[in-house]
Amino acid sequence: MSDTADVRDYEVVVVGGGPAGLQTALYTTRLGHDTAVVDRGGGRAAMMLETHNVIGVPEETSGNEFLQTAQEQVESYGGDVVRDFIVEAERTDDGRFRLVGNDAEFLADRVVLGVGFNDERPKPPVPRTGRGLHYCLHCDAYMFVDRPVYVMGTGEAAAHVAMIMLNFTDDVDLLLRGEEPEWSEETDEQLRGHPIDVVEAEITGMRKGEDGWLEAFEFDDGTVRRYRGGFPMYGSNHNTALPEQLGCELNDDGTVAVDESMETTVDGVYAVGDITPGHNQVPVAMGKGAQAGIDIHYGLREFPRDLESIREDGPVSRDELPGMGERVRAAAAEFEAARAPPLDAEVADDD
Repeated sequence: MSDTADVRDYEVVVVGGGPAGLQTALYTTRLGHDTAVVDRGGGRAAMMLETHNVIGVPEETSGNEFLQTAQEQVESYGGDVVRDFIVEAERTDDGRFRLVGNDAEFLADRVVLGVGFNDERPKPPVPRTGRGLHYCLHCDAYMFVDRPVYVMGTGEAAAHVAMIMLNFTDDVDLLLRGEEPEWSEETDEQLRGHPIDVVEAEITGMRKGEDGWLEAFEFDDGTVRRYRGGFPMYGSNHNTALPEQLGCELNDDGTVAVDESMETTVDGVYAVGDITPGHNQVPVAMGKGAQAGIDIHYGLREFPRDLESIREDGPVSRDELPGMGERVRAAAAEFEAARAPPLDAEVADDD
């Protein structure tokens, strides 16, 4: 492990500043634990031009606006948001965790990994993400009701997504882009039982409107097909370097194995969001982050102290109260919702 002069100590360090990581940090911070979010910037949520399916968040909110608001919330409650990229992680001899970034080093009692995955992008020519190229079926299918849609890919997922899109439109093409299909014979029979055009030709060009949205693809067989948008289905690569360094068990699909509280197979290490099994959705990721934050609090909170400790060390002293981090306590003192008259202030008589 490399050494750095800047060493920062926290109860909780969240690696990854997406919706899952920030939701975890919001919970642990408000529950009284010194928390840092270490974020390298970017990520799938940052690419969203609009936010869909998040109750209370207007559609026109961009991913960057959504994340910026979340960061400000975490910071307002006493958490830190640090721009850095964690490259190394290990458990120390005292049972804590050491995380080394490009600019600083972090020590923590609990680690939360919200590092997500990277979509395999199709080769050009393709439209801009969010303007005809979409990665979230559940988020964006609604945008293509009664519109011509494409699905790109050669595997089982591509075939099934093409059939699913018939719930939204009667005009669906499955684009092989010059490659041979890899789905099973059963899937092939099922696919051909649905009104879907399987297009074998490769894309040679595309046409876009003045607003930047895709209008059509040009193919090497001379045809032009109009589309409003569609979904590339080429898989994804989960960012498992840090989980593997820490000894976390992985599932066969490359996700990190977690229990119902989002704790990994390594005590004290949690994983949230798209790096874990389940739907890759902002609200789902936020739910996972909340669950992890609550479980971390149960493990770190000072009180109630167990009876064995009380019998051995005596009752809890008032000098030990409150049982929360100093950063969070200082922020709470300044938080508008927590302001109240001091306890020694005179109380006016009712009469």
